Amino acid sequence: MTTPRRVSRREFFQTTGAAGVGLLIGFSLQSCAPGEKLVAGPPVPLTAWLRITPDDKITILVDRSEMGQGVATALPMILAEELEIDVSRIAVEFAPPGDRAYINPDFGMQGTGGSSSVREGWLPLRTAGAQAREMLIAAAAAEWKVAPGECRAEGGAVIHTGSKRTRRYGALVTAAAALPVPANVTLKDAKAWKVIGTRAKRSDTPMKVDGSAVYGIDVKVPGMLVAVVARPPVFGGKVAHFDAAKAKAVPGVRDVVQISSGVAVVADGYWPAHQGRAALDVTWTDGPTAAVSSASIAALLEARAARPGAQARHDGRTDAAPAGSTMLDATYRMPYLAHATMEPMNCTAHVRADGVEIWAPTQLQTAVQMTGAAIGGVPAEKVVVHTTYLGGGFGRRVEQDFVVEALETSKAMKAPVKVIWSREDDMQHDFYRAASHHQFRGGLDAAGKPVLWTHRVATSSSMIRFFPESVKDGLDLEVVEGAMAMPYAISNVHVDCILVDAGIPVGFWRSVNNSYNGFAVETFIDELAHLAKQDPCEYRRSLLTAAPRHLAVLNLAAEKAGWGTPLPAGRARGISVYKSFQTYVAEVAEVSVAADGTPTVHRVVCAVDCGQVVNPMIVEQQIEGSIVMGLTAALWGEITIDRGRVVQGNFDTHRMMRLKEMPIVEVHILPSTEKPTGVGEPATPGIAPAVGNAIFALTGKRIRTLPIGKVV
Repeated sequence: MTTPRRVSRREFFQTTGAAGVGLLIGFSLQSCAPGEKLVAGPPVPLTAWLRITPDDKITILVDRSEMGQGVATALPMILAEELEIDVSRIAVEFAPPGDRAYINPDFGMQGTGGSSSVREGWLPLRTAGAQAREMLIAAAAAEWKVAPGECRAEGGAVIHTGSKRTRRYGALVTAAAALPVPANVTLKDAKAWKVIGTRAKRSDTPMKVDGSAVYGIDVKVPGMLVAVVARPPVFGGKVAHFDAAKAKAVPGVRDVVQISSGVAVVADGYWPAHQGRAALDVTWTDGPTAAVSSASIAALLEARAARPGAQARHDGRTDAAPAGSTMLDATYRMPYLAHATMEPMNCTAHVRADGVEIWAPTQLQTAVQMTGAAIGGVPAEKVVVHTTYLGGGFGRRVEQDFVVEALETSKAMKAPVKVIWSREDDMQHDFYRAASHHQFRGGLDAAGKPVLWTHRVATSSSMIRFFPESVKDGLDLEVVEGAMAMPYAISNVHVDCILVDAGIPVGFWRSVNNSYNGFAVETFIDELAHLAKQDPCEYRRSLLTAAPRHLAVLNLAAEKAGWGTPLPAGRARGISVYKSFQTYVAEVAEVSVAADGTPTVHRVVCAVDCGQVVNPMIVEQQIEGSIVMGLTAALWGEITIDRGRVVQGNFDTHRMMRLKEMPIVEVHILPSTEKPTGVGEPATPGIAPAVGNAIFALTGKRIRTLPIGKVV
């Protein structure tokens, strides 16, 4: 039977308009077995991941946040495969913090990041589906008094092969839940897969199109107030004095309270809160970074890079250039980057004496729960966290600042409060991808083969704040990710890092430190190829013979891009190959440069090896999204600092890629039987060097400083 539902206005136009894309989806429950009735009832948890109700509603508890990367589709697909059910039958709920089953091994707590969702969920969800399948089969077999081996699961029911008797999962779930969860289960052979590897439609698309998906900004709870926070413009500044009289005079403003990050203006809605903040009389202390600028930070990084760093890798001898070698020194510089998520920061909290409730678009549920417990003064089990949809994360929403503001304001007001940031708030109070300085030295022998490679990274560390125990003797392995694992066969290699606190808050940004190391490494190898007078693709091939997965994506991208074939006049290609988050990506960018220096990226061909693919459509979307974000950063992305404060405020001063500027992107996925790896970030590091190398091939101008739009 089919459950009818109301069609939204947007749906109507989508389904009848020029787009021609049908979005009307009927939800069908499976047919009943003869004489069997569907019976509603409470959900029965079979495992931490799966609930089934007697009326056959099947729900997966997704332990990750859905921030556009497709986990609400890909993770149910993994479960559905082993559970022998169509993935469209599975409803999705976000798992609450507190259950150890939901802890992300990468973080040691429940959280989303590091392109880890499918990679880490692959085995647990397959196992959970297989366990549930065997428990349901065992329950049916017991009822029929037959051997479990005579039964099979198919289409959401258990079937006795000999008699053809059938029982729905819902009818079996209560009995199945009473059985022990099998410790050892047999996972389906890949040859029998029906769901994994298919282009299943994203389950969250309809609700995001019709506006019914609840993001953090959409949350409304009874009695809720809205707050806007005035924060010090200079990093490290504090409230010196404030007078709330003018702010309180704005109609709709309820109160003005000081919190740890500044002064919160609390009102009946966003607009009066915003107006109240504008009227607020507040003075700030500037703190120690008041004289800091982008130029002073660049000078600081350069000066510190002149000293030896903490060693991350050392092969062979790098203290002197090999005799007879041709040397090349190069310096690369990259700026701070903002996350600029489409949905600015927000959080709703209700701090009560008996507990805390939080509605947050967060990537780190466990930390939100801990923050709620600390500020609410209650045990963690008294803190309820509702994970909403995220309008983009990219690492920004692992932070707790926006959660703290909601909690502190709610506590002061003794009411539920939603704190909303403006775009300017977001841009000027981010935790930025750190600016970095890269010092290279390379040496070639007479045949042009590289015999020396040194790479020093001077930058700020995010890990010192998040996981200080991971930084030892000045070495932060995150800072040198990708640089340390540089894959080219060179005998003498040295990589080290210098950690510099410039007073600017830094955090995790899409692909984290691979975002700058990818550009530096893949541009410098291009420089060595040019010095050796060799084709940059062939040069890489010659150095990757012991790195077959790197070589495979390189070859595929080159083939699909037509590497070496003629291009229209005024265009050139650049190439890169890079591994991050266990995924191998090669990219070829086709670029032209206008007379005024404006670069245009016409086409990007990307080859990716991410192991076994759960849903190729989602992989393609993630690669495309990574390239868009990487292109924006490469061409225009920059946060500049002046007098300790951020210059940019909104998209009029923070350039983003526009629709008309988007190149054609082709994604080619290598078939693989390896375990799945990450796809949310690995295409970001390689796009900047591919574009920069293409510009060099076209103009002879080497791009060593980002953003490209500022230096071409």
